[in-house]
Amino acid sequence: MGDETVIGPGGGEDPVNEGRRRFLTASTLVVGAVGAGITAIPFIKSWNPSARARLAGAPVTVDISALEEGQRLIAEWRGQPIWIVKRSKAILEALPTLDSQLKDPESSNVDQQPAYVLEANPELRSIKSDISVLVGLCTHLGCSPEMVAEIRPAPFDANWKGGYFCPCHKSKFDMAGRVYDGVPAPTNLLVPPHHYADDDTIVIGVDPQGAA
Repeated sequence: MGDETVIGPGGGEDPVNEGRRRFLTASTLVVGAVGAGITAIPFIKSWNPSARARLAGAPVTVDISALEEGQRLIAEWRGQPIWIVKRSKAILEALPTLDSQLKDPESSNVDQQPAYVLEANPELRSIKSDISVLVGLCTHLGCSPEMVAEIRPAPFDANWKGGYFCPCHKSKFDMAGRVYDGVPAPTNLLVPPHHYADDDTIVIGVDPQGAA
C-alpha cells in the first residue's frame, strides 16, 4: 500500500496514506466477510448522519443484527473508520496466548480505550466478549491496516493467530487491537467511546450511562 503526496494548507507537500484516503471517500458504512472461503461482500444500511454532523462528532448509531461471526462492519465517526468485528470462539481462545508477544497486553495506557472496555477482560478490550470495536487507523502514521483474521501461517508471521497487519511499515495487531512488540506502531489501536442501546444496536461516540 503506497503513499501519495498532496499539497497541504501551507503550500508544502504532505504524505497521505492512499488506503486511508480511499476510505474517507468511500461509503460511510459497509460490512465485509472475513475468513477463508468467504468471497461475497454484503452491505448493511444504517443511519447515515450528514457530513456536518460527522465532523462535529455526532454519535453514530449502528445496527449489528445482521453481523455474523467472522464479519467486519465499517462505520465512520469523526472522519475515522470504526471497525466492528464479531470474533469467533477460536479467535477469543487465541488472544490470551499472545500476551508475551505484545507491547502492552493489558492495555495499561489509559488513553487507548475507555476504562469500561477493560472491566470484563483486558485481553478482549470490549464490552461484549465477541464484539470488538476499534478505530481502524494504525497508531504509527495513521495508515489503514489490513484485517487478516484467519488463524494460519501468514507471509509476515508463520505463527499468525489472526489480527491486523499494516503493510505501510509492517506493524501487527491482534484481534483485540493490541500491538505486537518490535514493530513501529507505539500503542494499541484505539477503542472509541461507545455503548449498546440494545443487543443489536451500538452507539459510537457516547459512553454508557454512568461510566466514569
